[in-house]
Amino acid sequence: MFKNYLGKYENELLESVIPFWENHCIDKEFGGYFTSLDRDGSVYDSTKYMWMQWRIVYMFGELYNSEYSRGEWLGIAQYGFDFLRKNGRDKDGRYYFAINRQGKPAIAPYNIYSECFAAMGGAAMYSCTKTELYKEAALDAMNNYIKRIDNPKGQWDKSLPGKQRYQALGHYMMLANLGLTMKDFLGTDEYDHDIESAIEIVLSKFWNESLGVMFENILPDGGFDLDSCDGRMLNPGHVLEAMWFLLKYFDDYSRDEAKIEKVAMIIKKTLEFGWDKTHGGIYYFMDALHKPHLELQWDMKLWWVHCEAILACLYAYKLTGDQEFYDWFEKIHAWTWAHFPDSEYGEWYGYLNRQGEPTHALKGGKWKTFFHLPRCLLYATRLMKQMEK
Repeated sequence: MFKNYLGKYENELLESVIPFWENHCIDKEFGGYFTSLDRDGSVYDSTKYMWMQWRIVYMFGELYNSEYSRGEWLGIAQYGFDFLRKNGRDKDGRYYFAINRQGKPAIAPYNIYSECFAAMGGAAMYSCTKTELYKEAALDAMNNYIKRIDNPKGQWDKSLPGKQRYQALGHYMMLANLGLTMKDFLGTDEYDHDIESAIEIVLSKFWNESLGVMFENILPDGGFDLDSCDGRMLNPGHVLEAMWFLLKYFDDYSRDEAKIEKVAMIIKKTLEFGWDKTHGGIYYFMDALHKPHLELQWDMKLWWVHCEAILACLYAYKLTGDQEFYDWFEKIHAWTWAHFPDSEYGEWYGYLNRQGEPTHALKGGKWKTFFHLPRCLLYATRLMKQMEK
């Protein structure tokens, strides 16, 4: 069933995506990585954004742990870890949003996703080496993430009392994924309660049964705000990513048929709602009531959204056997591979217009790095091999 796809995914990972970043991302003078890479891999900005940096540490650690393991991948991950652990934190141990090329603080630690990806990077490094320093770094960042989740921006929040407060889907989906990452890489059950709590919040609070959509933001009391753009905002890619996180947990550790059935239903509804029926592909942002969206890029097609959709379909097909998920996989695969890969320079374009034409030539930047794509290719290959057996 998947024989025609396996070689394509594996080859893209090993012969295109990994070499592109191996050849272009390492800052050999100051440490860490370049992530603002143009189409050909040349550097167009040297700012080091913490999410992007730690994601590279994590991904090369994950690859070193994989069935394709190469010693140089561990070296690349260690090189970034050392630079970021030394330069990336403030006096309270919070990771900055960005540092400059030399490692000096550039943007304050206002965003808890810096802690999120630092935790993942440290955990992957510990799994590779069993060195306590990496475990300590992972747990420090993980505990900081949990501590900050109720007030993520802290002292750097620019909002005034008149601004509506929300709970964000991203914070809880990543809490579930972080707990799973700690369980996978550190072998600890310390965060099992956090995983289960996050799953319950995501499935019971953010899902709106009457509208058949999962909201990006909900009110502090768990209600839905249909009177504002922020309240009605939908992010199909986030939902699909969150759902495969949950399916991975159910598959690996805690099979719950009722929850698997609900997740499968949410994936179907999200794909039906988020698919562009005119031009194909999945929208970036949407409005729950189909009203105008404040984000001008709402109808763009982004690489990461389609990567997460592929994984959501494969996990759902594996756990349910429902043919509809295989059909969706084929449909998303066809559109994705027809528009994102760059056959001339390698890697993938990240940003397309609604029609599927590249709007930016870059391969990395403030929000794109060595993460969603290689993770998709690695995990998709594994899932397809498992199902072929």
